[in-house]
Amino acid sequence: MSFFKRLKEKLAGNSEQQEQQDQQVDLLPLDEQVQEENRLIETVEEEDPNSEQIVEKEQEETIEQPAIEENKPVEEEISNQSDTDVVEQPQKESAWSITQKFKAGLEKTRNSFTSKVNDLVARYRKVDEDFFEELEDVLLQADVGFETVMELMDKLRFEVQRQNIKDTNGIQAIISEKLVEIYESGEENLIELNIQQSGDLTVILFVGVNGVGKTTTIGKLAHRLKSEGKSVMLAAGDTFRAGAIEQLQVWGDRVGVEVIAQSEGSDPAAVMYDAIRAAKNRGVDILICDTAGRLQNKVNLMNELEKVHRVISREIPDAPHEVLLALDATTGQNALVQAQMFKEATNVTGIVLTKLDGTAKGGIVLAIRNKLHIPVKFVGLGEKMDDLQPFDAERYVYGLFAEGLEKELKKSEE
Repeated sequence: MSFFKRLKEKLAGNSEQQEQQDQQVDLLPLDEQVQEENRLIETVEEEDPNSEQIVEKEQEETIEQPAIEENKPVEEEISNQSDTDVVEQPQKESAWSITQKFKAGLEKTRNSFTSKVNDLVARYRKVDEDFFEELEDVLLQADVGFETVMELMDKLRFEVQRQNIKDTNGIQAIISEKLVEIYESGEENLIELNIQQSGDLTVILFVGVNGVGKTTTIGKLAHRLKSEGKSVMLAAGDTFRAGAIEQLQVWGDRVGVEVIAQSEGSDPAAVMYDAIRAAKNRGVDILICDTAGRLQNKVNLMNELEKVHRVISREIPDAPHEVLLALDATTGQNALVQAQMFKEATNVTGIVLTKLDGTAKGGIVLAIRNKLHIPVKFVGLGEKMDDLQPFDAERYVYGLFAEGLEKELKKSEE
């Protein structure tokens, strides 16, 4: 399947039934394919003649939201949350609404990054070495990362030569496709959480420095998992930061899940022990554990994380099943340094990139993936509970090049 067809299906959504019909059509002789495709189009129009108006309405109703700050006072955070958010039952999001979240969440990066690419394309009518050199600078300014940029340039040069491309028309589509290829290179199911089957307890350990949105992200993930029908419990393992336990309890009340906690300053490992016992006794599906983000120094922090890890593994031999590192996208390359530090101390299985909607350097997603080989499993695209979204490379790239890709998609249909 071509990049454009795959992208179009993901943006608007495509049912399994429709995919099976497409596969059946592909097996028919060419003249019969045309007849069958016309029949399917007529059937869709008869069943849902107003589908285009519905899509347009969803697009108009999409609203961008600013990010929540991790260290915002608990009282202020409560006041900003409407009562309906607590009791309102989540509805399954459409493919189009999810795509719009990525588009809105990456607006700052797109306004900075894509405008420069557009300017570059306008100034260079032909693709030459000067064009590639300026494109390198634009990508580096978006924090895509040196290694990723060099790999992308090699792929672009090869593709331009292979297709004998002379001008810059459609170059954004080629850049987009190669960025997706680089991110997904040879790996599958990158965003899937390692949820245990047959009723066994799944333990997810959250790590990260203070101020990156770790506790807020835990609350949003608990909300997402609960909406999927899982029973969830939280463990308040950050016993050192003032107000951390209270903040997690606020999120527990908001989402409607139990929080296991001890007093401020108590042993985090003891909290984990109590939480695991409680989760087992209550038959909980998933236990999400908060941890400290800052002690006296780096050595103390890492030693504490190792101790917590040992206690969890002693109670459940193959746990924690996920170690998710929360990183603040607005810190750019500093997030890469933090990821390297935590990777050395713990077996980080995935990244949760918070506040992606608040930065113009959204290219850090690619830098983290390509340099550390750790998948980005979730991204924060706003302040609402459902604005924590599983990362999707194609939707991410669409968010970077939305306007240009939409024009290319229209051209491909003509």
